[in-house]
Amino acid sequence: MSILSAVIAGLVGTVVFTMIMVMAPKMGMPKMDIVGLLGSMFGGENRALGMIIHLLMGAIFAIIYVYLWGVGIGTLSLLGGVIFGAIHWLVVGLMMAGMPMMHAGIKSGAVEAPGIYMTKSGGAMGFMGGLIGHIIFGAVVALTYAAL
Repeated sequence: MSILSAVIAGLVGTVVFTMIMVMAPKMGMPKMDIVGLLGSMFGGENRALGMIIHLLMGAIFAIIYVYLWGVGIGTLSLLGGVIFGAIHWLVVGLMMAGMPMMHAGIKSGAVEAPGIYMTKSGGAMGFMGGLIGHIIFGAVVALTYAAL
């Protein structure tokens, strides 16, 4: 297992995922502004901080993916990345329901709570957008890590 390669794969996957989120409203999907959500977590709006947190989370999740592949859970393949991405969304989407408990912007009313699986930010389309984004993240991590 190469930690550096996993971090690079996570950063590449996060950048691709972020580009898709930026384009999502232009494709009829709801606005999925995780960078803004993370950047307002401690009060105010700091998009640079939000992007740094998002990139760090992507690197950490890629390290987890690579570790699991390394110990024989799943396979380092396109399908393995897709499956891990879908599972990733099913876990973190649940955590979105808990955001109001720890998010200063939501507590103050400055930021709308995303709801479980982002369903308050677009209903079923929010859920599907998150799922597709995480599947793409997983696929990009797997392909990038394998290439490195």
